[in-house]
Amino acid sequence: MTVIEMHDLKKDFTVRVRAGRFRRRKRTVAAVDGIDLTVDRGEMVGYIGPNGAGKSTTLKMLTGILTPSAGTVRVCGLTPVPQRTRLARRIGVVFGQRSQLWWDLPLHESFTLLRHIYRVPAADHAARLARCRSLLDLDDFLDTPVRQLSLGQRMRGEITAALLHGPDVLFLDEPTIGLDVVSKQAVRGFLAELGQGGDVTLMLTTHDLADIERLCRRLVVIDHGHVVHDGTIEALHARYGSRRRLVADLDAPLPASFTLAGASLVASEADGHRVSFTLESTTAAEAVAALMASASVRDLSLVEPDIEDVVARLYASPGDTS
Repeated sequence: MTVIEMHDLKKDFTVRVRAGRFRRRKRTVAAVDGIDLTVDRGEMVGYIGPNGAGKSTTLKMLTGILTPSAGTVRVCGLTPVPQRTRLARRIGVVFGQRSQLWWDLPLHESFTLLRHIYRVPAADHAARLARCRSLLDLDDFLDTPVRQLSLGQRMRGEITAALLHGPDVLFLDEPTIGLDVVSKQAVRGFLAELGQGGDVTLMLTTHDLADIERLCRRLVVIDHGHVVHDGTIEALHARYGSRRRLVADLDAPLPASFTLAGASLVASEADGHRVSFTLESTTAAEAVAALMASASVRDLSLVEPDIEDVVARLYASPGDTS
C-alpha cells in the first residue's frame, strides 16, 4: 500500500536580491523542482542532501505546512494542505530544532495533553507510552519540566509525543542533531525496533549518515531540488565506484610480482609490512584465501566503504541524475 505520493512536485520561493546600491529585484528560487517519489507502507526511507537541497521544504509540503507551487502530493490518501487536520491524526512529526512539548510542564503532563488533543483512548495511550518508557528510558525524567531536560532527554520525549496517537507515518527531520553518543544510540535503537514492526512508515532527513546506515534500507538523495539517487545504500556504493578494502599486516613484504586477482593494491606502508587492497571483482573470502596462501599474515581487517565519501562524490556530479 502506497502511503506517500509525489508527482512533479515543485516549490518556488520569491527572494529579493541586491540590484544596485539602493535597489532590490525579485528572483524566483526553485527549492523543490519536479520530484516524483512514492513510499510504501512500512518502508524506512533516508532522505538526504546538502544544505539548501530541498529536504525540509519537501517535508513541510508532505505535512501540510507549505503549499506546493505545482505538482501533486498525497499522504495516507489525503492532500496535506486542505486536509491538514485529518492528516495530523495520521502522521507524527519530529523537527530537531522545534518542540511540540509544553516548556514549563513536566514531561508526563505534555503527554497527557496530547492524548486529549488527539482524542486517543486511554488504554491505547497507556500501552504506547509504556512501550516508549521502556525502550527510551523515560522514567527518570517524566516528572521533570521540559525546560530542564537535556537535549537528549527532550528528543526522546519528542519522539514519544509524535507516536502516542498511533500515526501511520513518522517524519523525522534531524532527530539526532546535537545528541551525545549514548542518546544517539538510544534513539537509533528505538527507531530500528519501530521500523521492524512494519506498521509505521518512517521518512528521515539527516546530515548524520550513521543514522541512515543504521535505520534505512532505502536511500533517496536530493540535490538542487532534484532526486539524484533512489535505491539501496549498496547500489549507491556500486554506482559511484565505492569498494571495500582488505588491510593486512604481514611478517614480510610481498614479492614485487605479487598480484591479487580481482583486487588492486592501493597502499603499502611500514616498508611493505602493511598493505591495503581494494576489492573490485572478488569476494572478501576469496581475497583472504589468496593472500594467506602467498604470504605470512599477522592480522587482517575488512574496511567497509565510507558512505560520506560516496555521497560527497555524488554531490560533485550534478549532471548525473540517472
